[in-house]
Amino acid sequence: MKWEGQRQSDNVEDRRDEGGGVGGGGMRIGGRGIGIGSIVVALAAGWIFGINPLTVLGILSGGGDGSEVVAQQPQPGPAPKPPAQDKQAAFISTVLADTEDVWTAVFRAGGAQYQPPRLVLFRGATNTACGLGESAMGPFYCPGDRKVYLDMDFFDTLRSRLGAPGDFAQAYVVAHEIGHHVQNLLGITDKADAARRTSRANDMSVRIELQADCLAGVWAFHSQRGKGWLEQGDLEEAMNAATQIGDDTLQRKAQGRVVPESFTHGSSQQRVRWFQRGAQSGDPNQCNTLESRAL
Repeated sequence: MKWEGQRQSDNVEDRRDEGGGVGGGGMRIGGRGIGIGSIVVALAAGWIFGINPLTVLGILSGGGDGSEVVAQQPQPGPAPKPPAQDKQAAFISTVLADTEDVWTAVFRAGGAQYQPPRLVLFRGATNTACGLGESAMGPFYCPGDRKVYLDMDFFDTLRSRLGAPGDFAQAYVVAHEIGHHVQNLLGITDKADAARRTSRANDMSVRIELQADCLAGVWAFHSQRGKGWLEQGDLEEAMNAATQIGDDTLQRKAQGRVVPESFTHGSSQQRVRWFQRGAQSGDPNQCNTLESRAL
């Protein structure tokens, strides 16, 4: 991926010097305190089974689906920027800038205005409008503050533990989280959250994640058309990443068996197929997983 020399986004916030410190003895969900033991359980569930740790914390606290989260807010002041010599941060900033360019154009073509999110780099843990963000959650998007949160150590895990190396594998991860932001802007997130409170919780979660994969593919289509910066093997890197973080692959590695009814992100095959659908069409309308009969 020939990314060097391209525009970098100004919407990157670097919290890595915070040292992972958060105040208090945990966080509060649904009005009840959550201790570190519950957080460990939630993070393990998120890592092994692909379950949103905030959902697990809500259940453990008796607070339902974890939607009532009271988080400590970051201290006010100007958001720090990554150092200019940080090459990995420069790469993330460049990918983020291109998602801004692509989605601004796509929204404009549909008669709407795109509102770019901020991307927060952190290390260990950080406060978010959705609760305490932990590295073990992997990259995530918080609709409450419209920010993507990323501990870049995840990319080491992606490469060394999950078998998904390559810069475009990393770009796919960022584009997937931006896909969740697009869903939020389009009002899809609110509809999905309502459905998650019913018996369709897991099914809706899978559909939302697969749509984000498809939207990542839409970005890849327009990004390559605009910049021509992808090289041979780049798309394969993204599809390999999608394969390695499919629910069935993660479950098989973690517990030696697959439990389809517990899927929250989709199988490896589904994730690859929907990413390819977006990457081949470049059309967000082809990403309607919510109404698709066959995933």
